[in-house]
Amino acid sequence: MSDVQFNNQLTDEINVSPDAIQQLLAITESEEDVNGVRIFVSGGGCSGMTYGMTFVDRPSEYDCEWEKDGLKVFVDVVAIGYLKGVEIDYQTQGANASFVFKNVFAQTGGSGGCGGCGGAQ
Repeated sequence: MSDVQFNNQLTDEINVSPDAIQQLLAITESEEDVNGVRIFVSGGGCSGMTYGMTFVDRPSEYDCEWEKDGLKVFVDVVAIGYLKGVEIDYQTQGANASFVFKNVFAQTGGSGGCGGCGGAQ
């Protein structure tokens, strides 16, 4: 059995803009039994990666944690590799408002597209 400790505290691996922090705090504080927000990554292949968020009541044993201004963000150890360098922002354009993941391909060099799926003929 190893005594190696898993460092679960994130520092600059992700960035959450002040506007996104404010919006996420407003949402999480209005929900019961919500301890924070989980950022997840799924998919791949031709559709590219899908990035999203959901509420959590507690972190899992494999989560890394980022905290600022009372907002707790949890990311599992696999997803953090796909999120390094990402900024989560909250943008309003006209009547639409949404959370936006910026610079998601900074580490992987990808574009979200697939070069081998019926491209050039």
